[in-house]
Amino acid sequence: MAEELVLDTAIRDWVLIPLSVVMVLIGILRYFVSKLMRTTQVPDSKIIKEGQVIIRARNLRAAANFIPAKAFRARKVYYTNEENGLLHVPKGQAQNPQAQMFSDPNMAMDMMKKNLSMIIPQTLTFAWVNFFFSGFVAAKIPFPLTQRFRSMLQNGIDLSTVDVSYVSSRSWYFLNLFGLRGLFSLILGEENATDDTQRMMQMSGFGFDPSKSLGAEKDGLDIVQHDWVLPKFEQRAEAVLRKRLSS
Repeated sequence: MAEELVLDTAIRDWVLIPLSVVMVLIGILRYFVSKLMRTTQVPDSKIIKEGQVIIRARNLRAAANFIPAKAFRARKVYYTNEENGLLHVPKGQAQNPQAQMFSDPNMAMDMMKKNLSMIIPQTLTFAWVNFFFSGFVAAKIPFPLTQRFRSMLQNGIDLSTVDVSYVSSRSWYFLNLFGLRGLFSLILGEENATDDTQRMMQMSGFGFDPSKSLGAEKDGLDIVQHDWVLPKFEQRAEAVLRKRLSS
């Protein structure tokens, strides 16, 4: 039988609220620090052009059935021609994103600054939480949970008799770390839409590879089966009207 605990109001005043406020303030401070450390780069016109071509090819693929077959074939050849098609990438000209990053010192420096602005505050904050607030039961979820949530909500508390709905101070830190993106978007705007989970995913990647995207869009256009739907609209409309009138 899980034990029911009575949480002291002092834990709310000296653990839960200060921890939440500090996490919000650190997130705001980290945003402005990373904004000051960010270097302004002139976008590459070639990358912008390739991105616009990919968008146009996707629009053509999505609306292929709303244009005549002759027009679709002409646009398809314009994009996928093996000689001078916009989506065709000759062999040997594909750029390696890793080589591109290491050849551009500004890109490598920006990536290092972003990683440092994420790792250093998280390390210091976790050490502060682990030193001052370790072992506290900080909050209680107002609905029952299964045992699978125990490891996530009760990090740092080795008591199997405590109900799963109680949240430890260390788990509250992680919930604030990964769950404040919506609040930061309201406070700082949508420019701050990159949260810590996305930053961690970006640490393992080296950037955008246009050659792979161009090749994928080319393959997607090659397999599109054109079926012009406009001539059938009158028949469909007539069928719908007849069905409505008969009913």
